[in-house]
Amino acid sequence: MGSLTEREKCAHLLRRFGLGASVAEMDFYAQNGLNSCIERLLESESSPEPVEMPIENAYNDKGMLNLPAVVIWWTAKMLTTHRPLHFKMSVFWHNHFATSGEKVKAAPLMVQHMTVLENNAVGNFKTLLQEISRDPAMLIWLDNTENIKGKANENFAREVMELFTIGIGNYTERDVQEGARAFTGWSFRRSAGKSIKDRFSAEFQFKDKLHDDGEKTVLGRTGFLTGGDVLDELCAKPKTAEYITRKIWNWFVYPDPKPEVIAPFAKKFYDSRYDIKTLLRAIMTSEEFYSPRSVGQLIKNPLDFCVTTIRQLGLGATMAQGIAEAAADEKGMRTQLAPAALVAQSMKNQGMWLLFPPDVSGWKPGSPWITSATMVERIAWSKKIFGNAGKGRFGRGLNVYAFLRDDPTPEGVARQMCAVFDVKYSPTKFQSLVGVAEKAMGGELTAQNASMVAGEVSRLIFGSPEFQVA
Repeated sequence: MGSLTEREKCAHLLRRFGLGASVAEMDFYAQNGLNSCIERLLESESSPEPVEMPIENAYNDKGMLNLPAVVIWWTAKMLTTHRPLHFKMSVFWHNHFATSGEKVKAAPLMVQHMTVLENNAVGNFKTLLQEISRDPAMLIWLDNTENIKGKANENFAREVMELFTIGIGNYTERDVQEGARAFTGWSFRRSAGKSIKDRFSAEFQFKDKLHDDGEKTVLGRTGFLTGGDVLDELCAKPKTAEYITRKIWNWFVYPDPKPEVIAPFAKKFYDSRYDIKTLLRAIMTSEEFYSPRSVGQLIKNPLDFCVTTIRQLGLGATMAQGIAEAAADEKGMRTQLAPAALVAQSMKNQGMWLLFPPDVSGWKPGSPWITSATMVERIAWSKKIFGNAGKGRFGRGLNVYAFLRDDPTPEGVARQMCAVFDVKYSPTKFQSLVGVAEKAMGGELTAQNASMVAGEVSRLIFGSPEFQVA
């Protein structure tokens, strides 16, 4: 797998399919080599979480839930989780089945939607497709609640073919029209119950009287087809496995892979009957994933920039402890969730507002993440963490001096900051970091100036081209 060491391969794996790793996490995952690291990551979804994070934490004192609170809640889960692959894949599927709270509006429905994604993140794609197609938020988002017999709305049928499964060029307009008829009558009903939470949740409902039960032909199959039949037919097509494999590759490995690169992975995925973990393991164990074309060549999205840096500093674990201690204190809980709010806001400023993808095709990976505006925000991330004169937003749980004091020289500070944030520089650029550290220290690293020194060094790191890629 190229010239990388085992530890370097593990670091690459955790950058792409995890949420980065603190030095301690890296030691845990990499201690028995790459194969063990892969299996630990794949099996991490069964790991117990360090703290319970019920959605009730996000309700206000009037028993109401709003979308910004859901975004903060979901971000907090990612910051504290012991299941990094689980959440990394949940965000991928959130982008794949891009559904926005801007149209859905009801926060509890978006929670249900995200729960479907989480429950199936590394499970079976066909099961995920079936469940998300019946999800109330999706039914609202793609107008299937308006899809009735005699007045078929084609929106969902088109997107399930174009964006969710086989892709453009593998279906006809006739397939969309007939498919829309098959999905007529798919709707939802509000859940029974007297509480506010109950009134704002919902469940799938098939409205038989609104369903077109006539004969249809979709993708070469003729019969009295239902929406479920159409989903089955889409999954029966190898093109679906190819389309999903290519999209995962673009998001996690490198953009625009050649067909011959994708083909063997797509075949394994299809032959496994769409077992997501089978596909991920095949990618993680492949030479191509660790090749020069992949390593250090994928532009970080805002999640990989913001959530990862906080976890690398060990602040996710600190946050989990604070949440556990504040479990019975509503005001204290809001204080503990404040860092998640800051992370969510910075991600939004960098172009990735969770729960609000830009359109049905989702966020575009790669170069669109880098603009003059987003670079300003990325550089400013240092100030938000460490602040001016060491008074950053995370100061309460961040003892910078503790991880810099082992080698309090300018070279030692620069070396440790590079290790914490998992970045490498040429000797010339490394000396630039040393110079910044030396100037900020003013002759000596102390407990009083350590955060300010780290802030100055990380500002240079966060703005460097090397740090924009993973």
